[in-house]
Amino acid sequence: MKRIALTKKGMIWCLICILLSLVSLILGIIRNTLCKSLDTQNMAERWDDSGKVSQVSCFFAESCYMTEDRLKEFEFKLDEKLKEQSIEIDSENESARLWADAYSARGELFVQGEKSSLSLNAIGIGGDFFLFHPLRLTSGNYFSGHNLNDDCVVIDEETAWQLFGACDVAGMMMNVNGVPHLIVGVVERDRDELSKAAGLENPVIYCSMGTLRRNHQGDTINHYEVVMPNPIDGFAVQLVKENLSPEEKNCTVVENTNRFRFQKSLKLVKEFGYRSMNGKAVIYPYWENIARCYEDRIALVTVLIILFAFLPVSTVVILIWYRWKHKKWTVKSLLQNVKIKVSKLHEKRKKRSVMQTENVKIKTYFDDDEE
Repeated sequence: MKRIALTKKGMIWCLICILLSLVSLILGIIRNTLCKSLDTQNMAERWDDSGKVSQVSCFFAESCYMTEDRLKEFEFKLDEKLKEQSIEIDSENESARLWADAYSARGELFVQGEKSSLSLNAIGIGGDFFLFHPLRLTSGNYFSGHNLNDDCVVIDEETAWQLFGACDVAGMMMNVNGVPHLIVGVVERDRDELSKAAGLENPVIYCSMGTLRRNHQGDTINHYEVVMPNPIDGFAVQLVKENLSPEEKNCTVVENTNRFRFQKSLKLVKEFGYRSMNGKAVIYPYWENIARCYEDRIALVTVLIILFAFLPVSTVVILIWYRWKHKKWTVKSLLQNVKIKVSKLHEKRKKRSVMQTENVKIKTYFDDDEE
């Protein structure tokens, strides 16, 4: 086969292609890191790394009047649908769960500590909220939205410092609109520019839904999240849309598990210029605002990967096409060569087998003579 002699220009072209390939590879690593960096979007992987589960989120407008009773109806339907798909809990591990969900509502509360009082943005939580949102604890623990005792709160370090003059205040009591509440944990609040722009510019208190309701807030759920089996692609998100999604303008449904995939990023690029338009009455929480910003960043990196990889890939395709067009062989000749090589290999094995048989006979003959 005739080799292609590389000219000086050809060598420069190859070096450029190699450099662009390396840049594309580095961008791919950056993209993969961005996709895995948000804990709020990777609940499915933490729940079950088999790839057969999906995380889905719903964001409701106030006019939807989404209540805990409606969520209980959905949970009942969820169990029924999983039974129809023959998906059940392993009898050997009865403590295991097929799915988990969480919900929350936004509000505002007046709190009092030993040193001062504050008006804080509040997030009333239910279900396994902190399973979906593993905030960084500096002291104490989380509390479960399933607990009947709903006088627990989690605050951030800034709130703890302003109320008590200290950060390690887990186990201490504070008043929430005049009612004593137990501080079970203190978390670290992100203070980067993205988090501030997403809605974390001010301190936040995490309380129970009951605390919000007692203060005439939290009657309507604003956010719902579920991680569940996804036996076929689209099963989970479709189940949520059919049973929880009211009018489209009043609700946004997101399949978190797939939102950063390559094809999703390309689709987002096509929607450039339209994505910023919002005709819905939905207000996103800070974690969804951050995720949407990551979607834009990942889409940008995806475009750069394609641009930097275009020249090397095109060059390889052209070279393959050129070698194919100027080939001096045919498929028939290749098959014949393979057949000849197989035949020769078979003959060698046959000769080797005959020689081994002869050696055994000779050895047996001399052994008989010695006897």
